[in-house]
Amino acid sequence: MQMDSGTTIDQAYLHARLLNRENESHKHDYGHLLIVAGCGTMPGAAVLATGAALRSGCGLVTLHSTARALQAVVGRYPSAMLSEDPEAHFSRLPQQGIDRYAAIAAGPGLGQERDTAEALLDLLQAARERSVPMVLDADALNLLSRCQDWPSLLPEGSVLTPHLGELRRLFPDAEGPELERLARNCCSRTGCTLVMKGFHSRILLPDGRVLVNTTGNPGMAKGGSGDVLTGLVGGLLARGYRAEDAAALGVWIHGYAGDALTAERTAEAYDSSDLIDALWKGFRPLY
Repeated sequence: MQMDSGTTIDQAYLHARLLNRENESHKHDYGHLLIVAGCGTMPGAAVLATGAALRSGCGLVTLHSTARALQAVVGRYPSAMLSEDPEAHFSRLPQQGIDRYAAIAAGPGLGQERDTAEALLDLLQAARERSVPMVLDADALNLLSRCQDWPSLLPEGSVLTPHLGELRRLFPDAEGPELERLARNCCSRTGCTLVMKGFHSRILLPDGRVLVNTTGNPGMAKGGSGDVLTGLVGGLLARGYRAEDAAALGVWIHGYAGDALTAERTAEAYDSSDLIDALWKGFRPLY
């Protein structure tokens, strides 16, 4: 199978898909994102995803995580709302449920405890029943890959953001074009969008089309960059963008921020938290 060269994501492509903000509006008009991320040993992933979501344009962001992660978030991002899990890892849904949320981002730093896997299944079921789209990344994908017929668990309109290692776990014994073929079939079957993260990430859409990103560089190959992308795409979903547009905007803006930082500081001298503060540089050329 020859890989589709795809449609290039550039400023013109994205500009035509931007949502506007009305003068007479308030925070509830722009969506509420739930982030499920972090555990006792990886609280930083929750901090990064939350910070990026708060720079996405959505109206409200709630982080459901451990006490340690919430303590780290509240000092840095006081506008985030907090939901505490009683364990040192994700073990149950937020006490108030998920009805108030327009989208959910799950996976960064979750860990792979047994009750985390069970809680993730509960979250997926609740999201499917309520037609709430999700962004699934990192440990959420790793836990999913252990489930038989895991594509049937996905809420329609969701976005998966695997790097190559996670993609191989989702589709074991496949490589190269075959790996992409199976991923494309999954998108068609589930109505979900899949971002094959890497240099010039490829976005696979349910209708068979492929979008190819044009931003990003090796300076972004550092721990936490994916957590930033998860929060950003989740915020865009909550903001009201369709999955394919949230994914396209997210990868392009994320990569543009990395390109700006590499130009300013070299590829070596910034980390993933710097990407959050640079996201505005990716938004700016689009408006």
